[in-house]
Amino acid sequence: MTFTEINVLGVYIAPMSLMMVVAWLVTITLRRAAARFRLLRFVWHPALFVFCVYMIVLSAIVLIIAR
Repeated sequence: MTFTEINVLGVYIAPMSLMMVVAWLVTITLRRAAARFRLLRFVWHPALFVFCVYMIVLSAIVLIIAR
């Protein structure tokens, strides 16, 4: 599958940027769930852990859509 630009009100947006926003929203949800259950206190570096989760979610989204 080829990724083509999406026209939003006359502005072409790269599909990767939309995938990044979706991954960010999913990561925020996961981070809030982890904070609610106090799971981030078991992680050595919480910010680095959240960034890695974001990268995993983004990679999964890209792989699912590119399939």
